[in-house]
Amino acid sequence: MAVFEVLCGFVALLLALYYFLKSPQFWEKNNIPGPKPFSVFGNFLPVIIGRRSLGDQMANFYKQYKHEPVFGLYLQTELVLAINDPDLIKTVLIKDFSQFSNRGLRVNEKTEPLSQQLFSLEPERWRPLRTRLSPVFTSGKLKDMFSLILDCSNTLEKYMGTLVSKGECIEVREVASRFTTDVIGSCAFGVDMNAMSKTQCRFREIGKEFFGPSLKQHLKHKLRENFPRVYTLLGYVLPTDDNTTFFTNAVLDMIEYRRKNNIVRLDFINTLMDLQDHPEKLSIELTKHLLVAQAFVFFVAGFETSSSTIANALYELAQHQDVQDKLRNEIKKHYELTNGEWQYEDVKNMPILDAVFKETLRKYPPLPILMRKNTEDYTFENMKLTIPKNTRIFIPLYAIHRDPDIYPNPDVFDIDRFKKSAIAARHPMHYLPFGDGPRNCLGARFAIFQTKIGLIKILRTYKVDVCDQTQIPYINQERSFLLAPKHGLVLKITNVDS
Repeated sequence: MAVFEVLCGFVALLLALYYFLKSPQFWEKNNIPGPKPFSVFGNFLPVIIGRRSLGDQMANFYKQYKHEPVFGLYLQTELVLAINDPDLIKTVLIKDFSQFSNRGLRVNEKTEPLSQQLFSLEPERWRPLRTRLSPVFTSGKLKDMFSLILDCSNTLEKYMGTLVSKGECIEVREVASRFTTDVIGSCAFGVDMNAMSKTQCRFREIGKEFFGPSLKQHLKHKLRENFPRVYTLLGYVLPTDDNTTFFTNAVLDMIEYRRKNNIVRLDFINTLMDLQDHPEKLSIELTKHLLVAQAFVFFVAGFETSSSTIANALYELAQHQDVQDKLRNEIKKHYELTNGEWQYEDVKNMPILDAVFKETLRKYPPLPILMRKNTEDYTFENMKLTIPKNTRIFIPLYAIHRDPDIYPNPDVFDIDRFKKSAIAARHPMHYLPFGDGPRNCLGARFAIFQTKIGLIKILRTYKVDVCDQTQIPYINQERSFLLAPKHGLVLKITNVDS
């Protein structure tokens, strides 16, 4: 009997090992091309262990299969359908959005209460929140915020002067992130965060840690995405993260202070207060952390993506002095026309600035891929392909933006790509820095204006150039969810008249 039990155990072990090592076969059976997965680790082992960024990994796959409308991948054992064809991309993002309204990101309310924010939420909670938060970002509201952004940009100009006077090369990502932290604080929360002062800014440190490439952040992300049950259990064992506690208390204190003092300010905090006062309009349970999480995503996404774009633009302009001179001349022209009193419409009517901004986002889109999940079984009729519910959809945005068949000489920073004739010649789904469709970037308008104003204020007065510490070429950080440089963006900055 003992021998039989040992034999059964041995057979069970062999079967378990066989199924563990056996590669999934779904795409092969459906005649969808794609790279062979490595056992149950799928096609993303270098990403999982932090050896390659997701954008770079997808770019490698895209080069092999870009002439296919789609190709199949495996994220461990999960199905991933990568979509290259622009008409299929439009189908997913816009035409059949209702069936692809889920981003497919994990939300862990126990271990990370602030993960339940608009960017990651499932459709059931995303829809009502998106509807109620959208009015914060209308053109009218942005015009009201414009003076606040200008005030912060004046502080940026003075802060730059202090740094330039030291005669040292400057890490422009840090400078830009301090500026955008102040802008978010002023426009969204009605508080002065003093990120450009000598005083340590706790909000700035929170944002820096959230998007930092630390091993801790990398492990948290991988546990949340790949081992959600284990990650949830940690929430019962580990104490609440200090940054979560600080941010939650800060937002709730802002709300309480305004209520006690009858302060009305038409900003993001006021919108959250309105949600508290009328929860019945949401048709979902509005918990404390769900409320605060919406402020959190606006804060971290608002400062990080815009600051990265400012820094990346300066990095490219430092290497392309001719473009920098054209942009500075345009800035000076508008400065003279307005006597230095910048208006909302002035920033909208600066074609060179707009082209620099767009070309920067082409080369460095903050999100290297757009993610979706289908909410039910879905058939791509032209391909006769049916994918099961909860298949991940990856749109390789970074790779598409760097495709030489779409953007000739893609590594070259060329603002002529955004002349009207060039734009008209491209498929609109070949440029998606803010996504598209109902689940596009809610704060896109805000991001555009704070980025452009930051560039105006820096380039009107200062010249940017490369220095011995400038890292060329640009290398992507392997552990970052967003596109970010592995190195700092260090530049030489001097007064224009010097």
